[in-house]
Amino acid sequence: MPKPLDMRQLLREFGLRPKKSLGQNWLVDESALSRIAAAAELSPHDTVLEIGPGLGALTRHLAERAGRVVAIELDAALIPPLHRSLADYANITIVQGDILQFSPSALVGGPDSSSYKVVANLPYYITSAVIRHLLEAAVPPSLIVLTVQLEVAQRMTAAPGKMSLLAVSVQFYGRPSIVTHIKAGSFYPPPQVDSAVVRIEPYSRPAVEVADRDRFFAVVKAGFSQKRKQLHNALAAGLARPQADVAAALERAGVDGRRRAETLTLGEWASVARALRPFSPTAK
Repeated sequence: MPKPLDMRQLLREFGLRPKKSLGQNWLVDESALSRIAAAAELSPHDTVLEIGPGLGALTRHLAERAGRVVAIELDAALIPPLHRSLADYANITIVQGDILQFSPSALVGGPDSSSYKVVANLPYYITSAVIRHLLEAAVPPSLIVLTVQLEVAQRMTAAPGKMSLLAVSVQFYGRPSIVTHIKAGSFYPPPQVDSAVVRIEPYSRPAVEVADRDRFFAVVKAGFSQKRKQLHNALAAGLARPQADVAAALERAGVDGRRRAETLTLGEWASVARALRPFSPTAK
């Protein structure tokens, strides 16, 4: 167990404050930090990509368990204190930059870039984008452990009946599960809501077979674009397709157009996406 990080002292030393604009709420509860590291099931053979290390509180726990840690931090002002707090660890590489501008496996690099794990404490405003970026990478991680807002975690792991665009986007590529809850008071500064730790175990191939992933997600996005509406209305509006065309496609897919998007399974979405092709309104 690493020595606890005195985050407030480190901030004072470097004249820094957490930035609301970057969603900087750093986890300081040692028990929670340990649970996150444990959820990643690390061994000395593992390479970990940590997104958003902040001041390095979790990074230290990861470095104690893994063979190598690559930590990418967006905020350039945090790089000097991050180097200070992690000076005792020779197995950590710090990178300054935006994860969305990098190939995850290229960041890890070396002979173990084909097998790496990701751990991240994600602010709400980039959660969906980062998850898609990781899951759609040319070489996706073997395991992803994320700390996110509790509501986001619940949406991510929802079953049909409470599905969302985020749930479909995650469950298409992997199996998510909630590991533990973390109270707002475990962070500095405390956010307004509680958080949860989510494990995503990526599949070797997507959960359902689709011919065109971009088109599949365009159809799903259209279905959720007006989630209070019945599916046939939401798809017609979202895809700019005639009602009759959409109704015929839904009938071919065996999906009742009066249902709402949150009730569909991934398999039903795949059927709907297939049925909506080709795009000629006269197609059968």
